[in-house]
Amino acid sequence: MTTNNSRIRAGIIGGAGYTGGEMIHLLLRHPFVDIGFVHSRSNAGLPICKVHDDLVGETDLVFAADIHQDIDVLFLCTGHGEGKAFLQAQLIDDRIKIIDLSQDFRLKKDEAQGDRTFVYGLPEYNRERIKLANNIANPGCFATAIQLGILPLAAAGILKEVHTSGITGATGAGQKLQPTSHFAWRLNNIEAYKSLTHQHLKEIMQTIGALQPTHQPLNFMPWRGDFARGIYTSSYTDTSLFIDEAYNIYETYYAGHPFTHVSKEMINLKQVVNTNKCLVHLELAEGKLVIHTAIDNLLKGASGQAVQNMNIMYGLPEEAGLQLKASTF
Repeated sequence: MTTNNSRIRAGIIGGAGYTGGEMIHLLLRHPFVDIGFVHSRSNAGLPICKVHDDLVGETDLVFAADIHQDIDVLFLCTGHGEGKAFLQAQLIDDRIKIIDLSQDFRLKKDEAQGDRTFVYGLPEYNRERIKLANNIANPGCFATAIQLGILPLAAAGILKEVHTSGITGATGAGQKLQPTSHFAWRLNNIEAYKSLTHQHLKEIMQTIGALQPTHQPLNFMPWRGDFARGIYTSSYTDTSLFIDEAYNIYETYYAGHPFTHVSKEMINLKQVVNTNKCLVHLELAEGKLVIHTAIDNLLKGASGQAVQNMNIMYGLPEEAGLQLKASTF
């Protein structure tokens, strides 16, 4: 718990990427946090605004070459596999809390690293454990969007087989250039990928299995979209519920969760991009419940949720530093 006289000092590893940039942006404006350092191997010594030019005039910080321990919390904004490698190579003081944004510690078989044990950081599912945690495995972006669409049904023990499609923007592929992230490829184009095999399925099924041990399969078809940021998913499952009963289950489940909102009007990406919100909309059609969700993949799907987890860990208001406005025009 922080007080008015004590501020949290944060370090960021991997500060030059998309999630690192979002983390810097959020923490610069956080009322209870100071940035201790932002590390980048490839940009050490450069002003941060040379890489993240949206921060011109907002910070004089430069990327650090060295890592120091005069911090309270460390955000690992690294690629998959790099979080575990970093902690194996660096001796980080036990008193420093770690929030890892890679997928390295999300599954129970991977949750231990030396003396550290990582807690899965989906607040709408795991808030009480997050409050007591010293180490957090931040959920995946698609995993966040899909889980927030089906958690209430699993918690009620009535989730049946699920079919899900979801589309993500170009930033979901990371900053490293690849053929499908070129402007000429993305423009006016979509493509399915990792059909029924996406890596986030494992963490989703782990959560659903904990809520409803007799869970049914989840079939997921991801798509690459021709926009920069955001995730929109549509899931459907057989149900005997009336629509008012379904809305009651969802509204009850998410009561007290400040970032997940159930809407009786159809939702769209512009309502959530540049925010930490998840919007959920329900439809009933021919005995099937259709659940739509929308999030910003870099905020609620990554850096925003990491800050939300930090707030919970330190007993801060959950919304601190995250009261952001959507870019609807």
